[in-house]
Amino acid sequence: MSAITVDVSDFVNVSVAFTPNAVPFENFGTLMILGDSAVIDLGERYRMYSNILQVSADFTSITPEYQAATLFFEQSPQPAILYIGRWASTATAGLLKAAQLTALQQLLSVFTAVANGSFHIVVNGTPHDITALNFSGAININGVAAIIQTALVTSFGAGVTCVWNSSFGRFEIRSGTTGATSSVSYGSTLVTLGGSTDISTLLGLTAASGASAPVIGSAAEAALTAVQALAGATSAWYGMMDATTVALAQADYIAVASFILAGSRTRIFGTTITNTACLDPTQTSDLASVLQSLNNRRVFWMFSGYNPYAVATLFGRGFTVDFTANNSTLTLAYKQAPGLQGENLNETQFSTLIAKGGNCNIKVNNGAVMLWNGQMTNGYWFDEVQGVDWLQNQIQTDVFNLLYTITTKVPQTDAGSDLIANAIAQGCEAGINNGLLAPGQWNAAGFGMLAQGGTLSKGYYIYYPPVATQAENLREERVSVPFQVAVKLAGAVQTVNVLLSVNP
Repeated sequence: MSAITVDVSDFVNVSVAFTPNAVPFENFGTLMILGDSAVIDLGERYRMYSNILQVSADFTSITPEYQAATLFFEQSPQPAILYIGRWASTATAGLLKAAQLTALQQLLSVFTAVANGSFHIVVNGTPHDITALNFSGAININGVAAIIQTALVTSFGAGVTCVWNSSFGRFEIRSGTTGATSSVSYGSTLVTLGGSTDISTLLGLTAASGASAPVIGSAAEAALTAVQALAGATSAWYGMMDATTVALAQADYIAVASFILAGSRTRIFGTTITNTACLDPTQTSDLASVLQSLNNRRVFWMFSGYNPYAVATLFGRGFTVDFTANNSTLTLAYKQAPGLQGENLNETQFSTLIAKGGNCNIKVNNGAVMLWNGQMTNGYWFDEVQGVDWLQNQIQTDVFNLLYTITTKVPQTDAGSDLIANAIAQGCEAGINNGLLAPGQWNAAGFGMLAQGGTLSKGYYIYYPPVATQAENLREERVSVPFQVAVKLAGAVQTVNVLLSVNP
């Protein structure tokens, strides 16, 4: 036994304090495809994918979602993250997704051992005991699902289904009706088994076994309702496009565009226009003209006579930007559109497309095929809207992390203001590094020491007054002095004029 000693902490005491981890920055390279194929239910609402193989596990090649995802992932370099969300363009059915079964639970022998299985379930408010389920002759789990479906149809009528979802390793039971009264309950044990074997847990139909909460059917919803639900379900997506079997109406586009612009979280919305009215200068009520009339900097469109989901390639290219890398920002003009045919436009059609704020994968008479020109419907540039959104979040997050991770406090003094200014400068320096910002002339109204016509030698200027000038009530509320930041965008060259003088 060791001798009793005096603890060293009586002489030297060291305490350890961990600072909170800084909050992450938003990702401005994530796309949400709004689809209406009956793959993702309204309870789940969306799924995330990182490659086209994952998408193909859920969506067949003929679905709009798959075709749009293909164009998105065909870009080079390849974007990293894609979301697909569900729009109930038509009424949906009630659904029960059973628990995901483990590899051992999926062994066929587990099911073939059941010769007289039973469980209780309620569909559309009607209860039934499902009995006499004999799996002994099943050759695979799909066969087990088929036996269950036959019994369900006998009890509830045609339309109700039971399928085995191999991607998720679970059984799924769907009502044969649609709308708000369509429902499927959890499974449970019969009140009286009568010699049968309860299989409600075996199939994963109970809440206790891990089945998801039953999804109630829904009436058809407006496209805006789906977009609002997706915005509320996750903040992870930045861009959205539509790829649906039921076409959005012009009123839907206007509603969605307005919601995207009004949202407190910065996002953008893009769509493909296949109607050639967008190329006709005499047309003023077409979708392109209407979108342009909204003066919405967060909406853009692309014309394609070949692919109704062509805008996915613009998203795919624009969403490969790594804002943490050096000279990484880019324009969409002159870029390639893998998997998308080029358009033969005459000069009138081309000038009309540009005048209406559109984009296209065009053929040039020198043999080039390229994207042009990367603009939003109000004339702003896609890359600058995306870049400024990134910069806003960068500065916001840098300042928040200063306040969040400091172990003491940011004092309400000029020294404290300097700390905040340094955090703001971090984001601006990152903008210089990635090529979004650059030194240049300031042509707007000035503030602080910056005058209109002056030069931003660093590409940005930060002004904040002395704390002594702050109103006392704001100081008592612990509000900082106001910070004003001027930044100069680096811009980009997309057209060149050359005057060639020849002396014979």
